[in-house]
Amino acid sequence: MIIQSEKNYDDIINLPHHVSSVHPPLSDSQRAAQFLPFAALTGYEDAIRKTAAKAEQEAQ
Repeated sequence: MIIQSEKNYDDIINLPHHVSSVHPPLSDSQRAAQFLPFAALTGYEDAIRKTAAKAEQEAQ
């Protein structure tokens, strides 16, 4: 029995891998960088640290 989602790709599954004639392939480090997490809230951690330090200082 063939799963329906696999059947949807029958027309392309055996095609050769596309290689761009315009864009050079990425290096391993460039490729890995695409999957690294990013800081959605740039500076947020610094703001938290400063607030914590200020609160600690005021508590003393």
